[in-house]
Amino acid sequence: MTQPPKKRGRTSAYQEWMESIGVPIYEGHFVEDLRHVELGWWEERQSATAFLHLKGMDGVSEARIVEIPPGKSLPPLKMAIGELVYVLEGNGLSTVRDDVTGEEKSFEWNERALFHIPRHSVHHMSNARGDKPARLLHYNYLPVAMSVVPDPDFFFNNPYQRSIAGDLDTLFSEAQEVKNDDSLNTVRVFWSGNFFPDMGAWDKLAPFRDRGAGGTAVFMRFPNAEMGAHMSVFDPGLYKKGHRHGPGRVIVIPKGEGYSVLWKKGGEKIICPWHESSVFVPPEDWYHQHFNTGANDARYLALGPLPQFRGKGETLEDRAERQIEYPNEDVWIREKFESELAARGEKSLMPDGAYNDFDYQWEYGDDD
Repeated sequence: MTQPPKKRGRTSAYQEWMESIGVPIYEGHFVEDLRHVELGWWEERQSATAFLHLKGMDGVSEARIVEIPPGKSLPPLKMAIGELVYVLEGNGLSTVRDDVTGEEKSFEWNERALFHIPRHSVHHMSNARGDKPARLLHYNYLPVAMSVVPDPDFFFNNPYQRSIAGDLDTLFSEAQEVKNDDSLNTVRVFWSGNFFPDMGAWDKLAPFRDRGAGGTAVFMRFPNAEMGAHMSVFDPGLYKKGHRHGPGRVIVIPKGEGYSVLWKKGGEKIICPWHESSVFVPPEDWYHQHFNTGANDARYLALGPLPQFRGKGETLEDRAERQIEYPNEDVWIREKFESELAARGEKSLMPDGAYNDFDYQWEYGDDD
């Protein structure tokens, strides 16, 4: 006899599964340093693990911290969905196997590397060092998938087979530059690949005029996957424009020192201090703004969800409503920034013209 469905109330299938693992779950708006948070032992995966369940992930995206013991390898794993992996600490080796042909590809990774594991591929990860753990941040859209199929076993080591599209020899080689021919998209260039070796040193950047502060960025796509990511870079003494978009983005810091402000329209402003390996999540339709108070350039890496969760702020038609230009921002924003810098013996390098001219043009050199 068919059993009646279980009444979950406001708890999702994904949340029930996550809580059943019995490891720490971090909530709130941000975690200051993922390299030092407490983890719990996940017996099935033979690793110390913790989950992030921050406000703004909203049942869209999963993020978990996984630690590989010194000199050890994790058991092989095949997931029915792809996922991104960012290396918080350590260095190691990953092997990805085509489950149909049996072909394998191995690649090395170091701190601040970002790579994509294709769906239905078998992969295992090893810590190359014998004296310290390696710590990784995994990102995927498992909460959405489990809303459709609320069976965890469907997503882990499912016997279904799918060959990895493309040649394994090139699957994790250097990412390639691709010109964007979409005239409605302000992003003219993106990089396509499954492996980005060091987001702290990545220098193939293009002007990101939309957000101000003279910032540059790299936009990333991953072959045969709908997830994306981008990283913004901007100089000391400057800050980006406030903006808002859809849910699910997890933002991790590869380099720099500063803070971000999150707020719902008309609501309290929440300050998220950050440095390398900090993480925060802007909730859906909340404004957020990024400030560099350090001595060097700052970088924030946004791991993005599926296209349907990007939000209206990604289109030209309503960008003016979704972004706050400098002349329109709350005076508190500027005062807070100048106060933070003064406490460090520094001064703001924001040009006066940016506060008075809606058409202020930042200098990008001979980028055109």
